[in-house]
Amino acid sequence: MAFASGLYTATFRDALNNTIALSLDAENYKVALYTNTLTPNFDSDPASYSTTNEVSGTGYTAGGNAITSTTLTAASGNLTYDAADSSWTTSTISNARGAIIYADALTPKALICAVNFGADYSTTAGTFTIQWNASGIFVLDLVP
Repeated sequence: MAFASGLYTATFRDALNNTIALSLDAENYKVALYTNTLTPNFDSDPASYSTTNEVSGTGYTAGGNAITSTTLTAASGNLTYDAADSSWTTSTISNARGAIIYADALTPKALICAVNFGADYSTTAGTFTIQWNASGIFVLDLVP
């Protein structure tokens, strides 16, 4: 198995059980880049940020970048999480297969979701940009 997209269920369970305070429209989340050697297990992975299999390179700092302009909206039974596109300027990054968004302000740093890019991407002294889907980073359909 390889890098996959999904939501980390332990984080959402803990938020719904009121064990952690998760405020997705707050400006205290980060996005980190990972290689295809990471295989997320959304049900059993410890819900905490780790540098294991994170990319490295010029212009990239372990832990990734802050996510900005976050929004959490509800409409027609859908809950949508979105943010401004993320980028690393003047970077040399190799084999980034996906990204993980996590709550940087929490202890431990709770994992929110992973997004697979579908292929490995690299930059050489350029800008690495994640252009989030126009429909949002993720959408939860809450209507049965």
